[in-house]
Amino acid sequence: MYITSTNKLMSSFFIGVFVLLSLFGCQSTTLPVDYEQLSKEERIVIRFSHVVGEDTPKGLAARKFAQLVKERSKGYVEVQVFPNGFLYKDGEEMEALLKGDIQMIAPATSKVTSLVPEWSVIDLPFAFNTYEEVHDYMAGPIGKDLISKLDSEELLMLAMWDNGFKQISNRDHPINSPDDLQNLKIRIMPSEIISKQFSILGAIPKMIDFNIVFQQLEKRDIDGQENTLSNITSKNLHSLQDYLTVSNHGYLGYLLLMNKQFWGELPAEVQELIVETLVEVNEWEWETARKLDAEKLEELESCQCIEIYQLTPEEQQIWGDAFKPVYDYYIERFGAEYIDSLPKFRKDSP
Repeated sequence: MYITSTNKLMSSFFIGVFVLLSLFGCQSTTLPVDYEQLSKEERIVIRFSHVVGEDTPKGLAARKFAQLVKERSKGYVEVQVFPNGFLYKDGEEMEALLKGDIQMIAPATSKVTSLVPEWSVIDLPFAFNTYEEVHDYMAGPIGKDLISKLDSEELLMLAMWDNGFKQISNRDHPINSPDDLQNLKIRIMPSEIISKQFSILGAIPKMIDFNIVFQQLEKRDIDGQENTLSNITSKNLHSLQDYLTVSNHGYLGYLLLMNKQFWGELPAEVQELIVETLVEVNEWEWETARKLDAEKLEELESCQCIEIYQLTPEEQQIWGDAFKPVYDYYIERFGAEYIDSLPKFRKDSP
């Protein structure tokens, strides 16, 4: 099932990319063999900026991609990876990419909603139960439509990387029911839909750069946050929180984006190298995300450093019912087609 799902999504993403390869096929440049003789200016440098730690699924995949591209191009193409918001912070990297100051980023889906707000369907609470459901959704007509909307914004989407499903932590009390969020200041990513989710339950959502969440928790400017387990542990956020709710209330994935103009100027052989490498890295990243998520939960359970509560399926249903107004709000803005294609609403679903 996993391989089938992978192949479906790969074909969805990369058919469009191979169309681009054919468009730029007139550029016939053979990758040089004696790369040591090339000056720095003669090599192709791709600056890849992201804001999470190097030991997260995205951080590990970025490094693997850079390593493989360098090896396979014999050093002609160098992907320089800048993690932890070192080069550009959360709210800066998209503008830097569009201006051409960097060539590649991998923002969370919520980060592209300022350009294409329809993408916020991915952030809807309990929209997906499994990674396979996300992958199938993106491989279908709606996913292709969302990808095409990025293309019109001069962004080339090369892949979608999993991180995991989001959980909620805070320092005040256990969060077992929607009512437990009342008056809690919760850090969220910049997303109108995510803000809506928390505000309708009485929480106070705070859009804060990921790289300063630890400081904000330390100063007690916020009470809690939502994120995946690998992101929580990579920034040691759990050390400042007393309660963790394993809710799996939202999927968090990353869009691997490249500046479209920069892509068009690359030699066809380099484009093909990047695409072929990403097919391999994408599948590796998906499997790594699953493994890390399970490992991080085991670590938190073993350390006994935070009280953990896991929502039951019945409790998740209660939460889902409480979030129904968020779906109504999305439909009012963008129509029902994106919602109707979600796995749980499809008429052909079992």
